[in-house]
Amino acid sequence: MRKQTFIFLIAALTTISASGQFIDSSPDRVKTPLTISWKRIGTLKPRSAKDIASSRITVGCETLDRDYTDFDAYKTYLPPLGAKKIRLQAGWAKCEKVKGVYDWAWLDNVIDYAVANKIEPWLETSYGNPIYEGGGGTNLLNSLMTSPEGYAAYDRWVEAMVTRYKDRVREWEIWNEPDHPMQKITPETIAELNIRTADIIKRIQPDARIAGLAFASHSDTEYLDRFLKVISDRGKLNQFEWISYHSYDFRPEGSYKGVMALKAVIEKYSKTLLLRQGENGAPSGYIPSFALDKYYWTEYTQAKYDIRRLLGDLGRDIETSIFTIIDIRYAFNQPVLNMKGLIQSDLDKTAIRPKVAYYAVQNVTSVFDNTLELVPNANPATTATESVSIFQYHRNAGREKAGKKQVVTVWLDSKTPNNLFQTTPIDITLQTGNFDNPVWVDMLTGHVYEIPKSSWSKSDSTYTFKAIPVYDSPVLIADISLLNLTK
Repeated sequence: MRKQTFIFLIAALTTISASGQFIDSSPDRVKTPLTISWKRIGTLKPRSAKDIASSRITVGCETLDRDYTDFDAYKTYLPPLGAKKIRLQAGWAKCEKVKGVYDWAWLDNVIDYAVANKIEPWLETSYGNPIYEGGGGTNLLNSLMTSPEGYAAYDRWVEAMVTRYKDRVREWEIWNEPDHPMQKITPETIAELNIRTADIIKRIQPDARIAGLAFASHSDTEYLDRFLKVISDRGKLNQFEWISYHSYDFRPEGSYKGVMALKAVIEKYSKTLLLRQGENGAPSGYIPSFALDKYYWTEYTQAKYDIRRLLGDLGRDIETSIFTIIDIRYAFNQPVLNMKGLIQSDLDKTAIRPKVAYYAVQNVTSVFDNTLELVPNANPATTATESVSIFQYHRNAGREKAGKKQVVTVWLDSKTPNNLFQTTPIDITLQTGNFDNPVWVDMLTGHVYEIPKSSWSKSDSTYTFKAIPVYDSPVLIADISLLNLTK
């Protein structure tokens, strides 16, 4: 009997793929020192991408074009994560190693797997191809084409790629981080490249959705303004759905002042063009170079950072992407591991195990799909004595039968995430609330707790929550009807 019980428990705790990868599905898959005095009633249940109709959350599958990661090593982790989109560079130089001959096998493998699992790929057309004179390079450094021959070959590549994938890929991005110091591409030059690329894509696939720019900065308004002026003067603004930016900042919320400045520049030119956060995430350990380097990150601080970024973006109505699915092995003068992955890897590109951040992102995707929308004109009030992020959501109009029940996200945001789990009690007042059975959720662990009747009250549509524990990682006040729970 004991042996049977032990076998059952092992099966319940872990999902094991045919390749030996594993995902812990137990209610206590993430362990932290966090202590909550209220009654725990369950844990958020992850949702596969196949079980989510749509969301605005992307996970990065970058650098496959340069073989810095191995898709087959980690692909089985993608569907259970619950992100509905993946971002990847399409890899001109990897597809066309002989002039005029395209080998799509590796890219077919990625795209077909994603589509079969109800995950939407969006492709970036960079980088260049050195088999052509002036065809550009395969990394950030000197990647852009410099000759008529190079540009003509690039045009043919884009046309061939869109023709091949137009039935499976609807979203495109043009060129990665043209403003990066390693590239120093002028905004006028990259605007012209965006126009010529968008024209090819739209000619073949009129319903394509295109993200322009994809620039490294989250605050360079002059660069954006010069870029958009060219696009506007050429009458091409309607070719683009988004302007994509990357927003690395040690305190994730520190980027939003710059992001709002970008939004103001966009609104000078267009009332419909949107912002998309296209690449951001923290490492799980010390890295000597790359974004957010030379800081002693841990799996806890990575997870806190990643979900603060995702929920900070969604709370500002910005589509969002996490960088990246797995640690990246760069092959420069010597191998370097960029440990921003949700999955731990090594210099052999082995998928070792999911990190804490993987499970934390699972918790976010379990709740925040496109059935939720921000409550219009909501202005939640708190008694917090330090800076706090707080956003209020309800079921959208397409889910009227759900009664527009609500979710509130809240966390302390004044500092870079730390490794402490001490909570601060604050009061929260919602003028336009709607809850039948509100519960408290820790998004890092997914643990769900009853909110005692003595800790909340209602007067018409005003809800007051007393002594709600908050810390530097997002927590929810949510109507239990909106959650998928393992009890």
